[in-house]
Amino acid sequence: MSLVIRFAKIGRKGERKYRLVVREKRSRRDGEPVDILGYYEKTSTDTKKEIDQKKVDYWISKGAKMTPAVDSKLYNNKYSKLNGTTA
Repeated sequence: MSLVIRFAKIGRKGERKYRLVVREKRSRRDGEPVDILGYYEKTSTDTKKEIDQKKVDYWISKGAKMTPAVDSKLYNNKYSKLNGTTA
């Protein structure tokens, strides 16, 4: 089972809100997550995010990969630099 940390879209049309979730790589974007790690919301005026960093570190230690979108928006490519890959 290959796990990935990615965004799951929530909210209404025109209101971009995302949950940060762990799920199997082959599952749909809005399918059932293995674990919910937090949320991310970008509005025209500011950015709100609440992330459980302990959970993120736990799942990465278990082998979960972070998608380039999550890594670039939330961590400024911190994890891709650690793995030697570029987003």
